[in-house]
Amino acid sequence: MSDINRHDTGQRMSQIVTHNGTIYLAGQVGNPGDSVADQTRTCLEKVETLLAEAGSDATRILQCVIWLADMADFAEMNAVWDAWVPEGHAPARACGEAKLATPAYKVELIVTAAQG
Repeated sequence: MSDINRHDTGQRMSQIVTHNGTIYLAGQVGNPGDSVADQTRTCLEKVETLLAEAGSDATRILQCVIWLADMADFAEMNAVWDAWVPEGHAPARACGEAKLATPAYKVELIVTAAQG
């Protein structure tokens, strides 16, 4: 049976969970009040840091689920995403509109990746 490893664990959640060569990241948000573009950049920076901690990188992302507080921000978020995603390594992706934890959050990314 494969071990389940949890990193950066608090009472409510772990930032990283690994199992059987797969990395699951907690939802990542940007700085409250920043623009959608800036929040997206911050989310992606956090994803990169967490993936590195788990022994992976952006080329190993299997899936990304993106929640936007308002789908009117889809193009602004995509401009940042498209500039960031490694060419030839675009993951499976879904994007939808949802009420996030606070109204100041405009975007949240949930990533699943393969370990390197």
